[in-house]
Amino acid sequence: MCHIMSWQFQYIWLLSALLLVSCKDQQAPTQSSSLSTLVDVTQAKALIEAQSVTLIDVRTPAETKEGMIEGAIEIDYRAGGFRANLNKLDKKKAYLVYCKSGGRSAKTQKMMNELGFLKVYDLDGGYTAWSKK
Repeated sequence: MCHIMSWQFQYIWLLSALLLVSCKDQQAPTQSSSLSTLVDVTQAKALIEAQSVTLIDVRTPAETKEGMIEGAIEIDYRAGGFRANLNKLDKKKAYLVYCKSGGRSAKTQKMMNELGFLKVYDLDGGYTAWSKK
C-alpha cells in the first residue's frame, strides 16, 4: 500500500511540474522581438539550401581570400562604418553571419539584435567549422 501511495504521489508531482512549466507565461513574438540562434554547419547548410537566409561574412578581405561560403556578402567587422553598413540591410529578412571561428559573428549577431533585426543566425565555429565539413 505504501508503495502505491509513493508512486501516485510521484505521478501527481510530475504532472504538476509539467503543468507548471507548460503554463509558464510566454511572450508572443512581436515586431520588436528578435530570433537569434547559434546553428551548426548542418543546420546552416539546410538554411542556405532552403534559401531562407542571406549570408554575411564579417571577416577581413585577407581572410575571405582563403575562401568563402558561396553567395555570402562581405561586410568587414574591422572596417570603419561596420554598424552603419549593417543598418542599411533589410531588418525583416533572415541572416546567417559567420567569421573565422565565431567571436566576431557573435558580436555581430548581438549588434544586429540591437539594431532591430528580426532573425539572425550565427554559424557555430565559423568558416573554420564550415571548411572542415
